[in-house]
Amino acid sequence: MINDKFEIGLVIGAGPAGLMAAEQLALAGLKVIIVDRKPSAARKFLMAGKSGLNLTKNESIENFLNNIFDTTGWLNPIVNQFGPERVIEWAEGLGEDVFIGSSGRVFPRKMKASHILRSWFGRLDNLGVELKTRWNWTGWENNRLSFETPGGFVLIDPLVTVLALGGGSWPRLGSNGSWVELLKEKSVAIEPLTASNVCISINWSEKITPYIGTPLKNIAFRCGDYKSRGEAIITSQGFEGGGAYSMSSAIRSGQVLKLDLLPDLSESLIFERLKRRIPKMSLANHLRKSLRLDPVKISLLNEFARPLPTEVGKLAFLIKNLIIKHDGLGHLDKAISSAGGVKSESFDSGLMLKSMPGVFVAGEMLNWDAPTGGYLINTCLATGRLAGKRAAKWVEFHSARATL
Repeated sequence: MINDKFEIGLVIGAGPAGLMAAEQLALAGLKVIIVDRKPSAARKFLMAGKSGLNLTKNESIENFLNNIFDTTGWLNPIVNQFGPERVIEWAEGLGEDVFIGSSGRVFPRKMKASHILRSWFGRLDNLGVELKTRWNWTGWENNRLSFETPGGFVLIDPLVTVLALGGGSWPRLGSNGSWVELLKEKSVAIEPLTASNVCISINWSEKITPYIGTPLKNIAFRCGDYKSRGEAIITSQGFEGGGAYSMSSAIRSGQVLKLDLLPDLSESLIFERLKRRIPKMSLANHLRKSLRLDPVKISLLNEFARPLPTEVGKLAFLIKNLIIKHDGLGHLDKAISSAGGVKSESFDSGLMLKSMPGVFVAGEMLNWDAPTGGYLINTCLATGRLAGKRAAKWVEFHSARATL
């Protein structure tokens, strides 16, 4: 089946970036079709919101932008235009009440992603947006987009295209990074996809085995200038959890990972308490009674710094600066997100590919990185919004020129 010309705006990828791009195209008056290679849309979005959809983080835009990593700062103006306040307004516009948690994270009142997705598709349906599933994009043929579909092979020549294909994480949910080679063939520069928001891999000794599955509370990770007070869990693979995941970018840069076992106590106060050791009391009991260090934290001290120093000053420093010897980050297919993607040199300020006029890119397939906690979804929404708006403007401009 070959379609010579579709008078449409085409969006490939039905995640949050793609849906937002489709919304903007439809609001501009275009006929919009979204295609996705999976049997249903937004699978990763639904998985992310299974236990509570974290839409954004309620904090100043300056702090928000400090948690998003890109090499040249190209993302800042995009997220600045659609930051936390705008995301909250957008969600409430869908009829979804939101609330702000104690850490500043913003969730829909109904928590589940399925509710907000249902409302979102209701809006898109009212705008005339059409969704086609099980359409697998295979590249270009004679400058037309080619797809393998349940009805056979299809070629489409849309007015404008937005690619929102995701990164390389959670491939079973759809984002397998297969687009990388297709874009390289079109002279698009790609930073290799790597794991982010993923387990910190550690080959534990048998002494840690009893603590597998134990949550670590009241701790802080530090890697270079980046610090996180988020939670962590000891697993058979290493450290999991938001606090550990947020270290991905800094670890990837080769900086030393440290753990502060008592972030609410200063090193000087720890020193003073350690000085009061009762003669003949074991060090483990002294740490437990004077500092309230629980057995898992004491075991971590021994895991990474045994034999422990007997000098009080060195021990106090160690408790605040425990160096974590690890084996890097977990595998990409086990990661929540991926870093790397289309480099900023390959697209303009409106996210259109310089080598392919009329083709825009958005979402996680771009070269940026961010921790969980609302930063990922907010940024995907922001880039999808801009790509959709600029794609609509591109169509308007070229349609006007065609009538001259």
